[in-house]
Amino acid sequence: MKVLKIIIASVLLLVACNKKQEEALATITIHTIGDSTMANKKNPEVNPEHGWGQVLPSFFNANVTIKNHAVNGRSTRSFINEKRWDSVYNQLQKGDYVFIQFGHNDQKENDPKRYTNPYTAYRNNLIQFVQEARSKEAIPVLLTSIVRRNFNENGTLVDTHGAYPLVVRLVAQEYNVPLVDAQYLTEQLEESYGVEQSKKLHLHFLPGEISYYPEGKDDNTHLSKLGATEVAKRIVKELGQKVPALQDFITKENE
Repeated sequence: MKVLKIIIASVLLLVACNKKQEEALATITIHTIGDSTMANKKNPEVNPEHGWGQVLPSFFNANVTIKNHAVNGRSTRSFINEKRWDSVYNQLQKGDYVFIQFGHNDQKENDPKRYTNPYTAYRNNLIQFVQEARSKEAIPVLLTSIVRRNFNENGTLVDTHGAYPLVVRLVAQEYNVPLVDAQYLTEQLEESYGVEQSKKLHLHFLPGEISYYPEGKDDNTHLSKLGATEVAKRIVKELGQKVPALQDFITKENE
């Protein structure tokens, strides 16, 4: 009985110490800007689609506030032109983080409101995000686009983003910005699941299979809750290495 009491007391002491340690940490705010692969989705209780930014809070402790500003269908051009970046910029405080991931809609050549040439407008829009975030003493983090599930007839995962991820890498290098290569991380993810099982990471439903998509769904770009969680897990793990200051804010089970 005495041994049991000692064990219980030790456990309670450890819990109290961990709680005090967490409370002692400074609070931080992470702003995320991007497109539908990152964005919050409506009706999350019944909607199978989730953005990876939507599940991001579960990977950080209570000292972190995440403000997900990503919006479906936006490119760097439309995010700026619609004054969405202005709204984020006006909120930035010293020490805030800004996670930046675009590319899916920047490549839409038939839409002048969204399309950007990767080597000119896209590059300069990324530079604008970086420089203006730093002007507020916030910390930008660049991410390449997550991949689409695009396997060919031989089972090879084929790229769909062209030069856009390369430009992100070059901007990160030139401006000394932490880079999370989400393209590479999600290539590994898709390939690890394989041609058929990777459908679970996205939105694949037969007609009548679920009530949310009565006519069925065949979407290889957007993420299921499983897909969003798997993507966020890999991104957060990489963040712990590329941005060491975030390590203390990542929940222990996700390190």
